[in-house]
Amino acid sequence: MSGEIQYIDLLLEMLSIPAVSKEEAQRSDFLESYMKGMGWPVRRIQHNLLVGEPGAPGAAVLLNSHMDTVPPVEGWKSDPFCPVERGEKIMGLGSNDAGASVVTMMATYHQMRERLGKRMNLMLLISAEEEVSGSNGITSVLPIVGELQAVIVGEPTGMAPAVAERGLMVLDGEVGGKAGHAARNEGKNAIYEAIEDVGAIGQLEFTEESEWLPRPGAQVTMISAGTRHNVVPDICRYVVDVRSNDRYGNERLLKMIRSVCKAELTPRSTRLKSSGLDRDHLLMKAIHAVGLEPFGSSTLSDMALIPYPAVKMGPGESSRSHTAGEYILKSELEQGVEGYCRFLEHIEV
Repeated sequence: MSGEIQYIDLLLEMLSIPAVSKEEAQRSDFLESYMKGMGWPVRRIQHNLLVGEPGAPGAAVLLNSHMDTVPPVEGWKSDPFCPVERGEKIMGLGSNDAGASVVTMMATYHQMRERLGKRMNLMLLISAEEEVSGSNGITSVLPIVGELQAVIVGEPTGMAPAVAERGLMVLDGEVGGKAGHAARNEGKNAIYEAIEDVGAIGQLEFTEESEWLPRPGAQVTMISAGTRHNVVPDICRYVVDVRSNDRYGNERLLKMIRSVCKAELTPRSTRLKSSGLDRDHLLMKAIHAVGLEPFGSSTLSDMALIPYPAVKMGPGESSRSHTAGEYILKSELEQGVEGYCRFLEHIEV
């Protein structure tokens, strides 16, 4: 296998292989075989595919996108695992998020790895479990990759560069009371105690403004208590969805929320962190050099798990992701390859 990557054909074949998160084995097999056929140095970690040579001379720059998809939603009028070409459209589950980024990054790596080789150690990572932020995804590969000067995360942004991203933290709260008979007005109602927490969370104020992202948010989204209509509940549990930004990180928000609540609050995880790119970083300089407009993104990606400077950009539109009839345009694929190559050329390392 040689020459240019036929990324449209590659996308169609890839989309025909189901790869719901944590079930990526067959798609990883296919892509690994394709990469080896191209003569690339590829290493498989779980179902992640790392192409390149960690530790080689030059500034380490990583292209990263994900092979996995969400399960298909109801509403598909065709087989989501049987991609369809309709004029400019390629329709199929994961075509937009993030199959388009996968194949255009592969084409970009093929075009640019030797051209940039004297000044940049360009690597490519096609990761798994992104849609569920799984432990066998990108976090299992980063220790092998080593320190990176820059990362480009492939997600559908219309090739606009997201230089900041909101983080996510989910809290489980539990408030104790004392059981009693409702008819005798006994006990201490845990629901009433929890309601005070809900009100206090809703009144939290965040005064520091982020340059790129909305203010953080904390919303109680689930609540449960009680066993019978005539028993005062002694336990009330609730869930808080917390969205962080680059001014209010997960740990800071956890401390603020705990300070106003009676409940014992347990974070399911604090690792999905918000990010923000320094204005003087080489990625930001490249953004301005090619005339792109940076923005802040409210949607999560593997950028939340990458402890190195990163920008999120790729072909397609975020609004199409996870929808019935998801699609990508062939012209967007072409623009993706051109955009990635041009961007890499303007990274001064």
